[in-house]
Amino acid sequence: MGDSEVCVCFLVEALKISQPKISRHLAYLRRAGIVAVRRDGKWMHYRLVAPQDQSSARLFEQVRAALSASDDMQRDRERLKGLCCSPKIPAALKRAPKPVVAARP
Repeated sequence: MGDSEVCVCFLVEALKISQPKISRHLAYLRRAGIVAVRRDGKWMHYRLVAPQDQSSARLFEQVRAALSASDDMQRDRERLKGLCCSPKIPAALKRAPKPVVAARP
C-alpha cells in the first residue's frame, strides 16, 4: 500500500490471492491498529497508519523500510502500480476506484 489508499479489488489482482483471504488479513491488521479502512459504497479502501505509541511507530517505520527493500515487495508494488495506471485495466477493475495517495491525519 505504501502511502496509497487501495481498494481490496486491486490487491486481489496484484497479489493473485482470493478476496476473502486478503480481507481477513487486512482485518487482522486493522485490529492491530496499523491499517485504516474507509467504505465508499461497496468499495473498501485501506491505508497504512502509524501506531500512536512512539516506540511502536518507530518499529513500524523500520519494518516498512525493510519491506521496501525486499525484491518481492518491490515486484508486488510495481504490479499494483501497473494495474492502476495501465490503459488495459483488467475487466474486474473497470469500475473500481483507483488507488490514491491518502491524506495523513
